[in-house]
Amino acid sequence: MSDDLIYGELNTLWLMLGAVLVFLMQTGFAMLEVGSVNAKNTRNILLKNVLDGSLGALIWWIIGYGIAQGDSPGGFVGTSGFALALDEFDSADGNGYASWLFQWAFAATTATIVSGAVAERCTITAYLVYSFCLIGWIYPVVVQVGWGGDGAMSPWLGKDSEKDYFMGCGVIDFAGSGVVHMTGGVAALVGAAFLGPRRSFVENNSQVPVYGPVFQTLGTLILWFGWYGFNAGSTLAIVGYGNLAAKVMVTTTISAASGAVSTLALGSFIDSKAAGKMMIKLEYANNGVLAGLVGITAGCATVEPYAAFFIGFGASFVYVFSSKFLKKMGIDDVVDACPVHGFCGFYGVISAALWTTPHNYASAYGIYDGADEKCQGLFYGGGQQLGASFVFLLFVLAWAGGWSCLVFGALKAMGLLRISEEVEEEGMDSSEHGAPMFKKATEKSDVPVGEGV
Repeated sequence: MSDDLIYGELNTLWLMLGAVLVFLMQTGFAMLEVGSVNAKNTRNILLKNVLDGSLGALIWWIIGYGIAQGDSPGGFVGTSGFALALDEFDSADGNGYASWLFQWAFAATTATIVSGAVAERCTITAYLVYSFCLIGWIYPVVVQVGWGGDGAMSPWLGKDSEKDYFMGCGVIDFAGSGVVHMTGGVAALVGAAFLGPRRSFVENNSQVPVYGPVFQTLGTLILWFGWYGFNAGSTLAIVGYGNLAAKVMVTTTISAASGAVSTLALGSFIDSKAAGKMMIKLEYANNGVLAGLVGITAGCATVEPYAAFFIGFGASFVYVFSSKFLKKMGIDDVVDACPVHGFCGFYGVISAALWTTPHNYASAYGIYDGADEKCQGLFYGGGQQLGASFVFLLFVLAWAGGWSCLVFGALKAMGLLRISEEVEEEGMDSSEHGAPMFKKATEKSDVPVGEGV
């Protein structure tokens, strides 16, 4: 067996391992969400998490992957690879199947971000429609633009590409702060806005089960674990990239830790001052971990460990103040999906454009001779990266936001978006899933409305 074949097999195995770790994040999202909703809606939210993976796989197989990673002369919409119909899938030394699997796990994550935000009042019909649109159209186009081999703003064009790199280098979003998290976060915000708040949110009497904090924390830690596949797996190969993958795991760890500690301190300080007594809240530590993880995802391979600390620290301010702002605006985001994924995703792409070093950029992308001399972040003398990031983020905001408004607006106009008041009061488990009626919440939460993970 030749060395090239062995290397190819090892790289394929690396992608498969990354896919499994990213898919494990679905378990984390499920635990986090079931710990944040009223017990009478437990089956409903868990069903949606199962469907995010299974329904998402079918959509991604038939149409999503082709749009996201197929040949795209225009750089926006792929035109090949639908239903796994590409020559590379039959190649003995290729990793086409592994690439599909890895990208499917990312697509499922994007859909799950939305389901948590709109929990407890979104119909199953609306869920199926927006999931199909998100996984089959909205998200794949963003993937093609930011990551595709022909993508309009992608830094992954390769040395043999005849295209010019967007603003010289392409946008730095190594593992998807913008592509995955901001896309999901924007769709989550639009969905929550069109749905309107839960009655319990308006009445300030939201209840979570007594096991809520346990599952919220379990979900957070599972997500942190799976994030190593999310970020390090995005090297797409391990042969020759082992040290880079290890450094990605280090920056991911430092940013998550910094985010947890700083968010806990900042959020608890603000709430303690408002309440006139000291309060140290678990919810801030959990969401701080996630904020730090989302914030580092774009630059995990291109920044130094000390920069990861500052990125996680900054993510705490982005999360805490965006969360409080949305609550003040009356936006009922059950799991703070938009503050964690939307706002921190935006922040993560900007952070990469500030903190990327020339050496790390060349190691992560290795695009062409001289790339390490001009593709650094603003703090290291580069400027075009920041411009590229803003253009890309405006595209994600317009694309994901515009299509989400169309989808959720149409569902609302047809009366298919929100469950009835009777169903909301009774609980979706009994009314839609045949479970015994839940008479009374086990325990009233002492967490202020909207501040669950």
